[in-house]
Amino acid sequence: MIRVPMAESTPAVEIRNLSKEFRTSFRRKPLRAVDDVSIRIMPGEVYGLIGPNGSGKSTTMKALLGLVAPTSGSCAIFGKDSLKTDSRNEVGFLPENPYFYKHLTGAETLRFYGKLCGLYGKALAARVDELLDLVDLTNARDRRVGGYSKGMLQRIGLAQALIQEPRLVILDEPTAGVDPVGSREIRDLILKLRDRGITVFLCSHLLEQVQEVCDHVGIIFRGRMIREGRLEELISIEDQTDIVLKDASSELLEKITALVAATPGASVVRTGKPRTTLERLFLREIKEEKP
Repeated sequence: MIRVPMAESTPAVEIRNLSKEFRTSFRRKPLRAVDDVSIRIMPGEVYGLIGPNGSGKSTTMKALLGLVAPTSGSCAIFGKDSLKTDSRNEVGFLPENPYFYKHLTGAETLRFYGKLCGLYGKALAARVDELLDLVDLTNARDRRVGGYSKGMLQRIGLAQALIQEPRLVILDEPTAGVDPVGSREIRDLILKLRDRGITVFLCSHLLEQVQEVCDHVGIIFRGRMIREGRLEELISIEDQTDIVLKDASSELLEKITALVAATPGASVVRTGKPRTTLERLFLREIKEEKP
């Protein structure tokens, strides 16, 4: 089933000034895991939240899913308060370490979750077949999940997150512990979801993967959002400009500055800012935040 993205003004995800504190017996002051974080994701976008371990990524996702209550601020999914159960009707979630009943086969696993979501009969059978094909596990449909590799487990986990045809999919470290081939397969699946118009919110420590699939990126550190925006804007090098010329002579290249527009036969094909990598941006921002 191919979905056509719909023009919507209501954000798929809207997190406003979210803060979350945890009380521990080892501290006099509460531990602030998330500090005034705001995120806005429009329908059909792929948003990547990146940060070191303990930076608040998972807490932010749990607050969005209504698994923890914010200390302050709010979270909404398609305009509905995430603390209300019905806000999660159109959400699929893949945790970092999903657990499945090892004695069930891949097809039986999807049928189990499909029934939990109210699917039965021919509709359920068709949905199971569609998802197994989507995640390339048709040939392993009758194998017990206990014999699946880590990459296959992540893919069957993504399939179960899609069983009820959600409009928003939340992925927490979807390639954790997966080999390069499995990581590439999951990346391709995320791109397929975007093509279907499904909104994807993921957190990952694999910055190269985030750079390949995400439209927007947020960098979170010590509970605070330190950079956020469109990927292309974030990885632009501010004080440099690329100029791509067509049919330019070597003499023209030596006089690249103001002569381009006045030189017959030469044209500027594209101008813009050269790109750094998301990994370099991430490391630079973290380094600047450390005392």
